[in-house]
Amino acid sequence: MDDDAPVIYGLEFQARALTAQTAETDAIRFLVGTQSLKFDNQIHIIDFDDENNMINKSVLLHDAGEIWHISGSPADKAVLTTCYSKTSENRVLTCAAVWRMPPEWESGSHESPDDSSNNPQTLELLCHLDNTAHGSVACVLWEPLGDGKRVISLAENHVLLWDLQESSTKATISSTATLEGKGQLKFTAGKWSPHHNSTQLVTANDTAIRGWDLRSMSQIYCIENAHGQLVRDLDFNPNKQYYLASCGDDCKVKFWDVRHINEPVKCLEEHSHWVWSVRYNHSHDQLLLTGSSDSRVILSNMVSISSEPFGHLVDDDDLSDNEENQQEDKYTSLSLMYLRLVQYNSIHFHHFSSAQFS
Repeated sequence: MDDDAPVIYGLEFQARALTAQTAETDAIRFLVGTQSLKFDNQIHIIDFDDENNMINKSVLLHDAGEIWHISGSPADKAVLTTCYSKTSENRVLTCAAVWRMPPEWESGSHESPDDSSNNPQTLELLCHLDNTAHGSVACVLWEPLGDGKRVISLAENHVLLWDLQESSTKATISSTATLEGKGQLKFTAGKWSPHHNSTQLVTANDTAIRGWDLRSMSQIYCIENAHGQLVRDLDFNPNKQYYLASCGDDCKVKFWDVRHINEPVKCLEEHSHWVWSVRYNHSHDQLLLTGSSDSRVILSNMVSISSEPFGHLVDDDDLSDNEENQQEDKYTSLSLMYLRLVQYNSIHFHHFSSAQFS
């Protein structure tokens, strides 16, 4: 096991938006969006060279506003969406748009990455996801495993399903759903399920988690009081179609079987402050990253509720007969590739790389 020190990359501005370049499965590449009120904001393209344990970076201008959410197309490395804030009619509105990188930047093929920060190019605007009538956008979700032609935006209490046409230069709303009821009716997070032919969505508002059928745009389940405080993030198990992870301001991470929502399958209480993000590893579903404003990222090995046999990631020679028979959840120090955003000693977001590893 290598004990390489983490590689640190510093940003000139604050940042709260991070994603892996989803369509890139060969290189270890991440996209980070900045937040600055005074200066043009930026998209940092961060490449990690795992053989030499070093980072190469590029910088693109995002002059539309502060970036609150960023997501990469699953089909085109060059295409991404951002949610950004702008002032409109004396109020701040969070908008969303689809962008394209310059061709030489999308695959990290440029020769002098350091020069890009001195003379950065600007992202090409493909289209706006016009949410003026629906309020501020919390996030934009790409259809998993799709062709990059459908996205969902969560705006206040609205679910908006968009069709992207003409090489993503035109966006039209194909269907909508509205969250109604009592309490805080404002979406804080969402995840498009990679299962069931991409016909299901899960959202969070206040302390509740809700499932939606995108064919009828209707609610199919609701976990009331899923967390004691605000639900911050959600993620589907990539290999078990009914399993979902959630985290929140109650410092807990919970695992749900959405067929049986009366109680969680498992609950972790390893963090001491708000848990901002939760992510399954896309290759090995027992591996789960959680990040918190207690300044820690925890990599958990959730064997007992995973789809993989116990010990698959551990050498048989390293286990005694007794250990092999105990299907316990353990923490692992595997050197997996992920990036985390650290700000004021808080971990706001982290993300596994989309690169394949064995």
